[in-house]
Amino acid sequence: MRIGLGINYSGGFKEAAAEVADLEKAGLDIVFVPEAYSFDAVSALGYLAARTERMQLASGILQIYTRTPSLTAMTAAGLDFVSEGRFVLGLGASGPQVIEGFHGVPYDAPIGRTRELVEICRKVWRRERLEYQGKHYQIPLPAERGTGLGKALKLINHPVRERIPVLLAALGPKNVELAAEIAEGWQPIFFLPEKARDVWGDALAAGKAKRDPALGELEVYAGPALAIGENVTPLLEFVKPHLALYIGGMGARGKNFYHTLATKYGYGAEADRIQELYLAGQKEEAAKVVPDELVRDVSLVGPAGFVKERVQAFREAGVTTLNVVPLAATPADRVKLIEQLRELV
Repeated sequence: MRIGLGINYSGGFKEAAAEVADLEKAGLDIVFVPEAYSFDAVSALGYLAARTERMQLASGILQIYTRTPSLTAMTAAGLDFVSEGRFVLGLGASGPQVIEGFHGVPYDAPIGRTRELVEICRKVWRRERLEYQGKHYQIPLPAERGTGLGKALKLINHPVRERIPVLLAALGPKNVELAAEIAEGWQPIFFLPEKARDVWGDALAAGKAKRDPALGELEVYAGPALAIGENVTPLLEFVKPHLALYIGGMGARGKNFYHTLATKYGYGAEADRIQELYLAGQKEEAAKVVPDELVRDVSLVGPAGFVKERVQAFREAGVTTLNVVPLAATPADRVKLIEQLRELV
């Protein structure tokens, strides 16, 4: 099982990059650079490519609405080139708050757009002359919609790989089914091993039934919080505000993917209360409502023996990479945590 983590995109990036180099030596296999609505992820990934040697570098995630499919393909090929074949293209739809609120583009047809974007990227990486007539993207642009001078082109450079791994962040059944069908990897959020089959099993099976064998087995990236020791259980309290933010504050009432997930896990009443409090501005009170059991079960927090048991539970549920969130105050402590986890996986 591989170990990864995401860097904090709201802090000092050069300091984070120096830490990543130390984490690589400690056994980290992959690092994710988020984008959200902070600095772009691509600049950071290029910088990390020069500061690391072995680990994979992943976008976590590039939003499908913010770049044209061709630019996404060009960007991925460029990052794969500067990292010498270590890039993983993480894609996701994000949500209407960011896409419409920050980028000013309609949040529409996420599943259809994702499928077409991935198909276009793979054509670009194969250096095919780019001609694509989809529902959402038509390349070259039809003459009646532009100047009529568009020309079918192919990528000038020869990519390091003609199939760069694609990872899709997905939660809903149709999105998860799509990930299992067309992507090399799938990244859920708040993965609870014992409930994963009940929540996602049918969607994964439906997608895998249509999967091209050339894609190989689906990689699954879970993101548990991590703390190892005899007296670390109180650190679970630090996870609650994060869960409350997503369950209560992401999206609107009735249109919150994370609230729906918590409900499917069996915490519907608690999810409703968290959302009610969070949307009323009572964030601390919302965090207190997050069930202890839910926090524990989606995390790797406890003595080494307990963490080892939970790692096995994640493995048995199909997880191939633990994309952890270290609950540690200093870079040295985070490096130590990765070293400890490496011994347990």
